[in-house]
Amino acid sequence: MARILFSGGTIVDGTGMPPRRGDLLISGATIAETGSFETPADARVVHCDGLVVAPGFIDSHSHSDLQVLENRREKVAQGVTAEVVGNCGFSTYPAPANLKLLRDFSNGIFCGNQDWGWPTARAYLDRAARSAATTVFSLVGHGTLRIACAGNRLGPLAEQDLDWMEQMVSESLQQGACGLSTGLMYAPGGTAPFKELERLCQVVARYGKVYATHMRDYGDHLAEAVDEQLELARRTGCRLQISHLQAVGPRNWDKQRAVLDRIENAAANGVDVGFDCYPYTQGSTVLTQLLPQWALEGGMDGLLARLLDRVERTRIAIETDGGLAQGWAGILISSVESPRNRGLIGKSVAAIANDRAREPVETVLDLIREERGRVNILEINQSEANLRQTLTHPLACIISDGFYVKGRPHPRLYGTFPFLLGEICREYRWLTLAEAVHKVSDKPARRFGMEKRGRLEKGFFADLVVFDPKTVNSPATYENPAMAPVGIRHVFRNGAEVDLN
Repeated sequence: MARILFSGGTIVDGTGMPPRRGDLLISGATIAETGSFETPADARVVHCDGLVVAPGFIDSHSHSDLQVLENRREKVAQGVTAEVVGNCGFSTYPAPANLKLLRDFSNGIFCGNQDWGWPTARAYLDRAARSAATTVFSLVGHGTLRIACAGNRLGPLAEQDLDWMEQMVSESLQQGACGLSTGLMYAPGGTAPFKELERLCQVVARYGKVYATHMRDYGDHLAEAVDEQLELARRTGCRLQISHLQAVGPRNWDKQRAVLDRIENAAANGVDVGFDCYPYTQGSTVLTQLLPQWALEGGMDGLLARLLDRVERTRIAIETDGGLAQGWAGILISSVESPRNRGLIGKSVAAIANDRAREPVETVLDLIREERGRVNILEINQSEANLRQTLTHPLACIISDGFYVKGRPHPRLYGTFPFLLGEICREYRWLTLAEAVHKVSDKPARRFGMEKRGRLEKGFFADLVVFDPKTVNSPATYENPAMAPVGIRHVFRNGAEVDLN
């Protein structure tokens, strides 16, 4: 059994305890010793003088569901050894008989083609277990469940449909899914009534798994959205994880402190609640998320038909314009499907509208028609002060929320974790190194039930990253996101060194 000694480094063990000088020995796939011990004569030595040895980072909110199967290296190059996919209601299973329904629903987030879909959690996880990059954990997506059960139908479902979804959640959790996710700003899942969510969360609670939610609103109705999710947790006893918590748009920035107070109060009174956040003020999603959900009845075909109806189009335009918290100058195009519109990537909706001599909301509806909905965006969402407030909060895990696009992705896909260690910790000093590492290792591992991962501790899996604390950072920008991080020296997963290139 191969033994590797990491010699002379600074150990940041993931628990939040202060860094300490010491050695670490791995034997096969596990950690054999840490601290001070007799060095085995046959051990390969990795000299770590001046470097930090930390647990492999865990990206607990990822959308790399398909790319992990392709052994992509964007995450592992940052020091990530495990990630949780299936977020925001989007999972690759359970696939409906008509696979096109699922692919049309998910490909804007998954950057997929027309050749994927698995019938069960076990089928997907068995395939993902062969990933040469990261260890994959998966949530079953509520939106995918709805698509498999009822297609693009909106609103309450029949009792037999709810029974079927309950059974599928139960089977998925038995087969290894680590919880359930909802995407309550994406049709059709976002039209589910409270009672439907309550029934599914009761199943999650019975298995002691996580319920992760992209809530119904992060802007004007942020408080109401948080209250709904806290009430679900109170009634069902599920472990609630609020996804990418933030207050979107300047008119809502002052609401964040109040919702944090609500979350803290719930936690103090026995609700098992946490949240996650990414270390950037801009977010990213699909353009159709800005539309009223009723407009997506019948999926993309239904939406495109409504956009050809003058009355329906006017109604969609009015509701979209009125609900936008960021302003059209704060919405930038990051990806389109057709070559003819590639020149729009990087431009704001406001600028494109000016070039086309159209109203911004009409420009958005035009683009959706031209691209059949396959448009991704960046959003200037939150203030730096609010970002610091969430990143440093004791209930927060730190995530990438990264996903691939056919264009210009968010820089978080390439740089979240080195950016956290360099810019946020070393330069801004918002967090200590030990605090930051804890929020991307032991904390998410415990939150999502990842046994023997997230710490540098004897008997744990030998997932670890070696980096230079003086140089680690990400040069990725919004204008040029596909930039490899700097300062990451070695990454090991299950005791084997991972190729970073």
